[in-house]
Amino acid sequence: MKKLALHWKIIIGMVLGVIYGLIASKYGWIDFTDNWIKPWGDIFVNLLKLIAVPLVFASLIKGVASLSDISKLSRIGAKTIAIYLTSTVIAVTIGLLMVNTVKPGDGFDKDSVTKTEEIEEGASKKIAAAEEVKEEDEGPLQFLIDIVPTNIFDSASNNRNMLQVIFFAILFGIAMVMLPDEKTTYVKGFFDGINDIIIQIVDLIMISAPYGVFALLAGVVVEFGASAELFIALAKYSATVIVGLLIMILIVYPIILMVFTKVKYLDFFKGISPAQMLAFSTSSSAATLPVTMERCEDHLGVSEEVSSFVLPLGATINMDGTSLYQAVAAVFIAQAYGMDLDMGQQLTIVLTATLASIGAAAVPGAGMVMLVIVLGAIGVPTEGLALIFGVDRILDMMRTVVNVTGDATVATVVASSEGQLRDVTEEELMS
Repeated sequence: MKKLALHWKIIIGMVLGVIYGLIASKYGWIDFTDNWIKPWGDIFVNLLKLIAVPLVFASLIKGVASLSDISKLSRIGAKTIAIYLTSTVIAVTIGLLMVNTVKPGDGFDKDSVTKTEEIEEGASKKIAAAEEVKEEDEGPLQFLIDIVPTNIFDSASNNRNMLQVIFFAILFGIAMVMLPDEKTTYVKGFFDGINDIIIQIVDLIMISAPYGVFALLAGVVVEFGASAELFIALAKYSATVIVGLLIMILIVYPIILMVFTKVKYLDFFKGISPAQMLAFSTSSSAATLPVTMERCEDHLGVSEEVSSFVLPLGATINMDGTSLYQAVAAVFIAQAYGMDLDMGQQLTIVLTATLASIGAAAVPGAGMVMLVIVLGAIGVPTEGLALIFGVDRILDMMRTVVNVTGDATVATVVASSEGQLRDVTEEELMS
């Protein structure tokens, strides 16, 4: 009997999770789901997050140290950042075009939306957290200051500081390249071994992926089962975001692959689909990163040298889906408040959303927090976040899929440009 491919197992887990969640909502199995089903999903996400920092640290050092000279690193780095920033600007522009065409906030009565106390309380917490982030932002170059850690052990203790870990790992790898081989032989061997062990841990964790996804989706459906009125009231806004995200996945990324690589997008989708499923289930680029790296290397043919540099960087600075969502959300809230944004303010959204995406943590809900910076830049009341909080979790899941797909697309493009993209077999694609 042919073994069922991982992505099919994950899809089955997702479907069963949604079905169970609908049944649990109908029959009132809320407490049972929260106490006995949802925790398994949380455990699965925690396992993925557990290895995110050591994986990024070990794989980046291994990748950078394997480069024969610093010029090669700077070339790959320049390509990666240029493509990431370009795709982010494209995403924000698509978001602005969509929201200005559909105008989901026109005639929207913000006071008529029925919100539960839980939603209002959750929105208040998000707004408070976002305002705190905004207050800490002391200038336009604050994100550069935040990249450089003062204590690497402190940075490594929190996945939100992934960019600081990446900075130190690159610095560590560059120093290894500059030293004679005889002085770094054992260090290279150590990190090679650590990297291989962590990849093996990823394989072990992925055995439980279908069950973890089932628990996550069941918990999400039960959590939002009572917010039907809010979903209906914000359907137009949600549809605008979703269509924009679909344009990125089904049009923009295929065009990029077609122009810069020989990879067929259907093959690309087959190879990356398990990572996309996990991105949807976990709403976290960081949690999905180990799987994204494994899929790109083993199923898309991206070299380890490229994937170990491009993908960790992408998980922290490439937020195409989040940036598109921020553009739509900012204009939607402005429309709901009856505010007309001029061209200058909309260009400010492009710039601010692009810069905010660089510092956005690769964790669930980070987009909502960073949205306050965008709202503040164009003078829109941050209290408007409460309007979109009810559907943010679902949209967060969808925009994370775009973030991860964008990372894999750029990794494939960079690998192709460097001659480090091998052909893969049909068996590798489907496994």
